[in-house]
Amino acid sequence: MAVQIYSPFNNFNFSNSKCFLTGQQLSSTEEKIQVFPQWLMSRYGLQDKPFKLLDESIATYKDLKLPCAAAVNEEFLEPLESEIAEAFAKGYEGVKALDELKLFQWVARLMYGILFNELQSGIRMQHAQGEEFSISQSLLHKFSHLHLMLQSINLPVVFEEFTPYSLFLFKVDNKEEEFGYRDEINTQTFALRVADFGLVMCLQDNASNQRYQREVYDKIKDETLHPIQFEEFSGRVFYSNYLFNRLPEYEVMPVGEEIFIEALPLRGFNSKPLFEEWVVKTYGQVVENFWKPWGFLLFEIIKDPNQPMSFLFNADGEFIKAKSIELPR
Repeated sequence: MAVQIYSPFNNFNFSNSKCFLTGQQLSSTEEKIQVFPQWLMSRYGLQDKPFKLLDESIATYKDLKLPCAAAVNEEFLEPLESEIAEAFAKGYEGVKALDELKLFQWVARLMYGILFNELQSGIRMQHAQGEEFSISQSLLHKFSHLHLMLQSINLPVVFEEFTPYSLFLFKVDNKEEEFGYRDEINTQTFALRVADFGLVMCLQDNASNQRYQREVYDKIKDETLHPIQFEEFSGRVFYSNYLFNRLPEYEVMPVGEEIFIEALPLRGFNSKPLFEEWVVKTYGQVVENFWKPWGFLLFEIIKDPNQPMSFLFNADGEFIKAKSIELPR
């Protein structure tokens, strides 16, 4: 019998009575898991810290939950969490040694968990106003494909000769207890800076940002970064993923007991470049936000539009060693 793909966006069912991953009926609406795993919340004391949703409402990290069948959690999600937690405990070297697909699945599960809570919040708010919940077709397209790829956790999914994400991993000289987290749900961009590492991931770009940022990444990937350097590179990736102007399309082919996902060519019949034009002022606004802990303002960052302020490279394009940067970590 062919394996069954669950598609919650077909009928927009985001109730707490169905498992988020498989769609199976739950025995209780209390059958849930945490979006941010307990080991991560305990390690960084996140449980009661505020988490701002897109509708401006405030939850706490521990409030964010996903309906999940106990058997699905036990068989598929807990082993993944254990592997990720063990890698994180070893720091940069442990994360570097991880199977990239496992890291992608973990990040996708976390991002989808936040999205699920955002959708529930939006549905409640619009229903309270007597309106039907609506979402743009482009976001529906992205979110449904995110959920499809997330099912590589519990189904025999094969990504046919393509990588669905871009991943950037660095060693970073962080403060011991610091938890640096950032996401952009609409573009599906994720950054995490903890322990002695930082990672940035674009979840559904078919490695396009990896190629776009290759020249910069190749210059710095083997260096230990100051946190402000990591935030600068994160800003570059968040901005470039915003400029990415394609909605990737996929061919999904269940064959026997496996599901093959093939990426269709990104260029298709579109003659436009894959990325919109890089605008220095807009990039400066992004970096200003990422550099808030250090207080740099937009006018300082883009004082010279041809060479915006950078802690990664000097005027000659050479990498700036983290130890030479005289700023607080």
